Amino acid sequence: MFYALIMAGGSGTRLWPLSRNARPKQTLTLVGNLSMFQSAVDRLAPLFAIDDIFVVTRKDQSVILSSQIPSLPARNFFNEPVGRGTAPAIGLAAIHLRKKDPEAVMAVLTADHFIKNKELFQQSLKKASQLAKEGYLVTLGIKPTGPSTGFGYIHHGTALPSNSPLPVFKIRRFVEKPDAQTAREMVADGHFSWNSGMFIWRADRILEEIRNQMPELYSQLMEIEDVIGKPVYDDVLNRIWPSVGKQTIDYGVMENALNVVVIPVDFGWTDIGSWASMDELYEPDEKGNIIKAPYAGIDSSHITVIGNSRLVAAIGINNLVVVETEDAVLICARDREQEVREIVEILKRDKKLHKWL
Repeated sequence: MFYALIMAGGSGTRLWPLSRNARPKQTLTLVGNLSMFQSAVDRLAPLFAIDDIFVVTRKDQSVILSSQIPSLPARNFFNEPVGRGTAPAIGLAAIHLRKKDPEAVMAVLTADHFIKNKELFQQSLKKASQLAKEGYLVTLGIKPTGPSTGFGYIHHGTALPSNSPLPVFKIRRFVEKPDAQTAREMVADGHFSWNSGMFIWRADRILEEIRNQMPELYSQLMEIEDVIGKPVYDDVLNRIWPSVGKQTIDYGVMENALNVVVIPVDFGWTDIGSWASMDELYEPDEKGNIIKAPYAGIDSSHITVIGNSRLVAAIGINNLVVVETEDAVLICARDREQEVREIVEILKRDKKLHKWL
């Protein structure tokens, strides 16, 4: 069967101060009336029964996520004691799904993406699931809208025969986040996609690749798999997981995996990873401003203002991000918004500032 796995364990430090330990970014409502996590579940509803949607997250985040989707069974949450990166998280989910269904096909998705064209997204998953059944590791590549340096890229190789309007290509190589010149060259080339971090494969196939490329992780996963469904499961998981090495699925597995293909898609995808992503979610006004708060301004342009109840007044400012919450305010140059995570690191180092984490 086909199952969905939502990766929902991130902390979202670049969206501070709205995203906090007790209110991680995937639980925030930034577009429409649903949180990012609720939206991720909602767009899967036409393809998956609620019992076939699973979530991997940190144990300390599962309660708030569960409260947002009460119909999602508690057994469908795979809780990590601590975050160890996407490779271990996916491996943990894969052993559970393989135990449940030896022929399980899993779509690995994230809780912090915005997707405009839901129907095309669903068609892409259907096509990818067919390829996954044949043993391919499938990734969805995003058609670039510009030479972004914030994403990794996928270089398309030769085309595979396809009986649908969606093309399929072998992957020639994965490219790490490039510099500006390299990004311009790749976009101009026309044979590159952004790496979306969305994957579709059989559970047994990804575990085979983990065994071949990350043997230590595989051994740890097998020890955990042996006790799934047994009273000692939590004890074994809590003992093993802190010693698991941190690694992403891209670096740990995908760059050297066999039978990897990409389906390039253009379904209006936005990675909501930082305040810069607001530019893609909202239409700016005539001054280039994105205003999502009570606001009064004079001679201010190209500013992003996010807030709740308090009025934000601006005079003669340009190219800033201003985020107001009940207990903290961020003021940041737009070209330095990637450094917001460094503010979070400062808060971590000073115990007097921990309450703002």
